[in-house]
Amino acid sequence: MPSILIVDDEEPIAWGLRRAFEREKYRVGVAASAEDGLAQARKHAPDVVFLDVRLPGMDGLTALAELRAIAPAAAVVVMTAHGNLNTAVKAVEGGAFDYLAKPFDLAQAIDAAKRALTRSVPGAADSRVPLAENDIDPSPDAIVGRSPGIQAVFKRIALVAPTTACVLITGESGTGKELVARAVHANSPRRNKPFLPVHVAALNPNLVESELFGHTKGAFTGADRPRDGLLALADGGTVFLDELADIPLPVQAKLLRVLERQEVIPVGGGEPQTVDVRIVSATHADLSAGVREGTFRHDLFYRLNVYPIHLPPLRDRVDDVPPLAEHFLRKFAVANPAEVLPADTRAFLKSRPWPGNVRELRNALEHAAIEARGGPLRPEHFPEPAAESGPVGASERLRSLVTEWVRERTRQKDGEPAELHQQLLDTVEPALLDEVLRQLDGNRLVAARWLGLARATVRKMIRRHHPAADEPDDEV
Repeated sequence: MPSILIVDDEEPIAWGLRRAFEREKYRVGVAASAEDGLAQARKHAPDVVFLDVRLPGMDGLTALAELRAIAPAAAVVVMTAHGNLNTAVKAVEGGAFDYLAKPFDLAQAIDAAKRALTRSVPGAADSRVPLAENDIDPSPDAIVGRSPGIQAVFKRIALVAPTTACVLITGESGTGKELVARAVHANSPRRNKPFLPVHVAALNPNLVESELFGHTKGAFTGADRPRDGLLALADGGTVFLDELADIPLPVQAKLLRVLERQEVIPVGGGEPQTVDVRIVSATHADLSAGVREGTFRHDLFYRLNVYPIHLPPLRDRVDDVPPLAEHFLRKFAVANPAEVLPADTRAFLKSRPWPGNVRELRNALEHAAIEARGGPLRPEHFPEPAAESGPVGASERLRSLVTEWVRERTRQKDGEPAELHQQLLDTVEPALLDEVLRQLDGNRLVAARWLGLARATVRKMIRRHHPAADEPDDEV
């Protein structure tokens, strides 16, 4: 019978995991501290260890190294609700088999356990390089956030960084794609070699090939001397190709040669030049659509898309807005960032739509810091939201508000879970009904059509929300 050791000081989590694994017919042990977990592992080496990072006494990442020595064949799944990119990198570098960001579904934990138990090489997750010494990323360009979405990004960066695989970063404009590319490079063996960002959309279309691959003397008008391209200049390092969809088709063919043979041929030259370069690329466009339409080579797409990383928009990680705000205020040299963001300002920032994502948030905070002149930042100090196109902006704002509403309700400790669906209907339905009637000058028959409801249903809604309304039974 496979054995699993759970090391977590949060009793409800440990209890839930234990019950789930026992239902799967595993033998389960539980420890509330790293020291207890190590003692249990010395007595009976487990097959899988689920290890929390924040523990009383020794922390989980320190215990990870000792676990690898005590039970080298055990697969360790690191769990955390407070991780950053360094936490994920340290877990992977320390030999963790997997990394789960809390909160997670029990199904995810069971899946991780099953994958760990069926891995082909026992002990394959042995430590590869020493653990980093710091859990705090001091870089002003650190990727900030602890939401499940950004935790998933941290995990993917940590997994792919030590490899040579091509990475394709997708996401809306302003989500921080270049930061992810820099993080992949900074945590790779190429970290001491060049990192060259290339914003393809900013290049002259006629000179993209020369910029990337270089040219020989006389290759074209104005080429009065030979010049190395960016791919050659980044030899041994990483090239970040931003706005990948804007690369012309003829240049795409030459880029494919770089990926397949690690060779570049300068414009006007015949002799290939060997380069050792990793390609990390990014786009906010749908490259799959470009492949279907013939504007992007399918073979190049598959070579660049070896390991995709998708960045969630800010509206899907609203809990990251306050820590992002404090991070940017520190960059602006604002003293005591946490103190200049009152509770109502934090709520305002979380409820406001950010179509420009993290970039728009940063610019808005810089504007507000100037307006506040060293005092607390108030909602009135922020610029008006960026212009949005009709119903899209309203829909996204509604989604953000519903997300925050649900979070507030689930944080309340009033006993048993509430009937959130009915509560939401009771909150939203009156506004929906009243506004539709207002827009249609009170015509209830047309309102029923707009609502997509039967007339009798609309009649009941009106009576429920406006019991004093004088409405005959046969009136819509």
